[in-house]
Amino acid sequence: MTRFWLGGYGPAMDGSADGIGLLAGDESAPTALEYRGAVTQTPSPSWLAQHPTLDVVYAALEGDAAVQAFARSGESDLRPLGDPVEAGDGVCHVAVSSSGSFLIASCYGDGRVVRIGIDGQGRLVPDAANTAAELRAALLGEPIEASAPAGVAAAASDPHPGERTAAGEERVSHAHSAAFLADGRIATTDLGFDLVRIWRPTGGALVLDHEVVLPAGTGPRHMVVHPSGHLHIVTEYSCEVFTLAAGPDGTWAVVSSVLASPIAEIGVDFPAELVRSRDGQFLYTALRGSNTIAALRVRGQGETLESIALVDSGVDWPRHHLVHEGKLLVAGQRSDTVALLDLDERTGAPLGIRHTAQVPTPTHFLPAR
Repeated sequence: MTRFWLGGYGPAMDGSADGIGLLAGDESAPTALEYRGAVTQTPSPSWLAQHPTLDVVYAALEGDAAVQAFARSGESDLRPLGDPVEAGDGVCHVAVSSSGSFLIASCYGDGRVVRIGIDGQGRLVPDAANTAAELRAALLGEPIEASAPAGVAAAASDPHPGERTAAGEERVSHAHSAAFLADGRIATTDLGFDLVRIWRPTGGALVLDHEVVLPAGTGPRHMVVHPSGHLHIVTEYSCEVFTLAAGPDGTWAVVSSVLASPIAEIGVDFPAELVRSRDGQFLYTALRGSNTIAALRVRGQGETLESIALVDSGVDWPRHHLVHEGKLLVAGQRSDTVALLDLDERTGAPLGIRHTAQVPTPTHFLPAR
């Protein structure tokens, strides 16, 4: 049976999801996916990540500024594995290291990038600084005050001083995603400051290695690490995909950029996720606004891209999508639906909508292994 865990927005974030949901198809009709209900009672688990070796799923609790672990119990159930751990305001993305020893949480609201440890059973390791503060407060009979998690990385600074947002407001940091690079370093995006930051995990902390500054107002959101070693980044505000490469000294830099689609309308279309086909020949991004899927072909050694197609996504406000067994699964945040699109194996272009299903405010798919 084909199964996916579903992240979603609950009532506190203007959604109707009850928790992590289950989307599944029968063996006789694996592409006819249907919503099977919530498997946890978790408020707004907007992004999910799988432990590399354990049956443990991690959820960004976006409205609660925390991350929580869930262990699989049975084929279609998840149960809390420990308490939620503080991350930061508007935590919207989590990425787990290949070793399974820690994860990186990105927080849109306050710009935090946070390293949270994971123990051998998959539990999130409590913040040592907060634990010590709580113990001291308990011994002295003082009120407990929340402190920043010990794993909070250095805050970003705006590399474009004097710039303002499109609405004329002061720019603020908005961390949005993280990706693990082949050499063990970590890339994170800051959508508010137009930055890609490269980190070295050292002990229990993240040490800033260097930064790649994108043009002002681009808004780097999500990333794909290509098999060639290149890093592709989609920008929410300028509707572009930037390609970065590491030089001989390990310093990353932009080597090319392309519009997600020649007819994307800046200020109307806002790209969301960026994913690649299994063989790395094609990339797909979703344009919220026109509610379309843009397909791009990877050229050369992975350093250049070209737009090849733009099609209807089949949903309203396509917040997340993934390639699964030669098809594209798309989550429509505002339509409360998911759509399954066929893909042309030869050209990479989406061919049309095969199936749709009603789902409460979906924001993320995670294959249930």
